[in-house]
Parts: sequence; C-alpha cells; structure tokens
Amino acid sequence: MNIAVIGTGYVGLVTGVCLSELGHRVICIDQNPDKISILRDGISPIYEPGLEPLMIDNMDAGRLDFTTSMEEGLSSAEIIYITVGTPPREDGSADLSHISQVADEIAAHLQKEAVIVIKSTVPVGTNEYVKNRIEGMLANPVRIRMVSNPEFLREGSAVQDTFHGDRIIIGTEDEESASIMEKLYSHLQIPVYTTDIRSSEMIKYASNAFLATKISFMNEISNVCEKLGADVESVAIGMGLDKRIGNQFLKAGIGYGGSCFPKDTKALMQIAGNVHYDFKLLKSVIEVNADQQTILIGKALERFGTVRGKRIALLGLAFKPNTDDMREAPSIAIARHLINLGAEVIGYDPVANGHAEHVLPVQVRYAETLQEALWQADVGFILTEWAEICALDLHQVSLWMREAVLFDGRNCFSLGQAAAAGVEYHSIGRKSVAKERLFV
Repeated sequence: MNIAVIGTGYVGLVTGVCLSELGHRVICIDQNPDKISILRDGISPIYEPGLEPLMIDNMDAGRLDFTTSMEEGLSSAEIIYITVGTPPREDGSADLSHISQVADEIAAHLQKEAVIVIKSTVPVGTNEYVKNRIEGMLANPVRIRMVSNPEFLREGSAVQDTFHGDRIIIGTEDEESASIMEKLYSHLQIPVYTTDIRSSEMIKYASNAFLATKISFMNEISNVCEKLGADVESVAIGMGLDKRIGNQFLKAGIGYGGSCFPKDTKALMQIAGNVHYDFKLLKSVIEVNADQQTILIGKALERFGTVRGKRIALLGLAFKPNTDDMREAPSIAIARHLINLGAEVIGYDPVANGHAEHVLPVQVRYAETLQEALWQADVGFILTEWAEICALDLHQVSLWMREAVLFDGRNCFSLGQAAAAGVEYHSIGRKSVAKERLFV
C-alpha cells in the first residue's frame, strides 16, 4: 500500500520505518527541513535501538522516503497516518493545535479517496472533530474515512513492540476501513481488536493510566515496607505470582516519566473533568508520582542533615534506559532541588547528556564516564537503570568516591552486593546497608 506518515517525531518515525519494513511504500512528511535533511542522510534524530539500520535498509530498497512537501507526500497516499504531538496545556488537557494544522493541510492537498489514521494520542471525540474539519475545508470533493489506531510503543523497545506487540487496536466507523487496516498489518502475528472509534481513543488513555496506577501503588507499598522492615522486591514477587495481578509494572522506584504516562494521566483527568467526573484515584496516582520523584533527596537529608557543599553524582539522566528522552525525567526535579539546596551536581548518562543540558539547571556539570562522575563524589544517586550502571563494580565505586554512599532509585543492586563491597547503600522499599551491616 502507499502510505503517508505526517510527523517524524518518535511515533511517526518508528511507525513509518516499520511499515516500510512490512513491504509498504512509505513517505514521511515533516515541516522541519533540517530534520528531513538528516533523515535523508540515513541518520535518526532519536535514539532508539534497531531503528536506524531499518531506516537505511528500507531507504536503499526504495520503500521509504522523506519530504517537507505535503502535496508530494499525499499525492498517491491510500492511507494517511497523523502522528504529530499533542503536548499538554497548563491545565493538563491535550493541545490539538498540531492536529488541527495537519487536518487543514490534508484538506488543502488531498486529491483522492483515503483512509486517515490518527495514531497520535488524542482525547475522545478527536477523530470526529478531524473528519468534520477536513470535510468542511476539502479543496477536492473526495471521500475520507477515519480510523483510530493508538500506539503502545515503549521507548527503548519500540521496534520490538511494533513487530511483536500484545495487540493492535483499530477503531473504525465502517467494516471496509477495518478490513483495509487488517490487511495493512496482516504480516504481523499480533491479535487485532476492532471497536468503535471513541472506545479506541479511550483504550490508549485507560491503558496508560492503569499502568501508571500500578507504578504509584507499588511505590506507596515500598514506602510502607521501609517503615515496617519488609522488602518490597519480595512483596512484588509474591504479588506477581497471582495471575490476576501479573508481574509487570510492580517494580518500585522513583516514579514514572517520559512522554506518555505524565501527559496521558493528566489528560485523562481533564477528559473526566470535562464530563463533570472527579477521577479521585487518578488524582492520587499523579500526586504519589510527584512525591516519589524526589524521595532520594529526603533520604539524603535524613542521612546527612544537609547536602550543601556536597558533590553529588546523578547516574542516569534519561527517564528510562535505552532512550535519550528527557521528558518528565525524575533527574530534572532532583537536579533542581539539589542545586537549590546548595549541592554540587555532576550528571552522567550514556546517551542523554546532550539533551539533558537543555533541561537541567545550568549549574549541573556533565561527565563522559561513570568513573568521572563518581570520582571524589560524596554521594551517588542512581536514577536510570542503564545496563552499564547496573553492571558497576561496587568495590571499584568505593575507591572512586570520597565516601562510598549510594542512593539507588532503581534498586539495581542486591543488599548483599553492597554489604560485601563496603558501600553504604540506600534503595527503595528495602533495608539500608551501612558498611557490612544492615540497618532499618
């Protein structure tokens, strides 16, 4: 099929590249000429394992191209994906200005019948709004059909998720559109669930809100475990053995971040508010996450009394491993708070240092290696569970630091590892380790 993908952000680029890998002819459209130039050179502007080689292979095969021209991109398109951003407004609601702009561009340049697929995360009712807007402005009287096809990609494993996901959700207004979309994805051995458009739009928000709820619930449990002397990781294993609960998203830590959970939970709160429903549970989920992001600072203040003048190494800056995405990363709030408390902060991330410089306080310095970050540091905060960080030799860490004190927001090490290495170790929902003994 001939496919146009409008928007080459995270979702758009991954979607376009993977559809071309399935054998479709894909042209990705973006109004940023610098980005299009980089993409045409075979360079991915985002860090996503496995994406760039696929992009290059499909460009070489003639199945994938990039353009700034909406006219060129839509000229032969049978299916048009809308993948532009829907950033949050101040009140938490989704900003649909980019969606509206794209609808106007489609109306001005569409020459033939097409299926328009909204893959961006949008409030319930947006597909209807877009259809009405396009039909009201069409330069040429052609038929359009709307499809809601939400994405469930995890940054750091998006290519894997595209080809081996749990489900494909298709929201349609007619059986013909559903048949076209099922044919489009026919090479993927993934269950397809077809429903109405409004339910499809809601599935995306409900899924992310539920996962965020599991995360915040476990973080609350971890805080109780610390006070009772229980081990949250043992608790999580015991819970996860119950098939009704499952073992996913039960890992305690310093909260969720990224482009989806923070934005989508707030947007769903606003959606509920628009129909006069007070979503109390989700409100608490958001509050718990905000508190959890800075919990390591509270632990450090309890341990030292003050962090003024202390050199603190932040290990991992991206919101999760295998991505350079800094959106809503806990490192942002932590760095700001530490700077305000008078600490000297040095950060390290295997791939996100460059992006971090644009969002962390200007006082933060950056290291090129873990050793440089920890060298003569008074305290280390582990914020992202990169494989490189989890593989650290704690015996070596104790030699690099002035005083081997680690606050681990991702529970990367066992208590036994820390004790054996003589590292003072404070984690989430577990006992702390001081030298070679445990204390609560």
